[in-house]
Amino acid sequence: MSILNKEKVKLNVTVSDKFEAIRLAGQLLVDAGHVEQSYVDKMLERENVSSTYLGARLAMPHGTNDSKPFIKSTGMSVLVVPNGVDFGGETANLVIGLAAVGDEHMEVLSSVAVLVSEEEDMERILGSQTEEELIAIFEEGMEL
Repeated sequence: MSILNKEKVKLNVTVSDKFEAIRLAGQLLVDAGHVEQSYVDKMLERENVSSTYLGARLAMPHGTNDSKPFIKSTGMSVLVVPNGVDFGGETANLVIGLAAVGDEHMEVLSSVAVLVSEEEDMERILGSQTEEELIAIFEEGMEL
């Protein structure tokens, strides 16, 4: 199972708040079979403890440390939010839901952080016209 495919990518998303964004990103992981429904609750719980906004218009919601039993396989979902969504005073235009088995969590997190740290790559991601185009940028910039 691929860590990212077009069923887990949503372009031009409009959400009312960060919790709706997290629920949507989490549901894509559930629908793809990466996690159990309970994992989405853990993603919301995590956000209440500390913001998953990482800077550079990127938020990466993921579960709490005790959510590991709900993860079946490593995967990520991607939401492009052109109008942005408020993550505790910061605006995220890219919301990446993450679930990782074992130690893969930090690997995926750092790969994504490196990719979007380049403003040019972030603009390409946010400007993607199709799911395939967005996935190609991630595959080029990360080892998926």
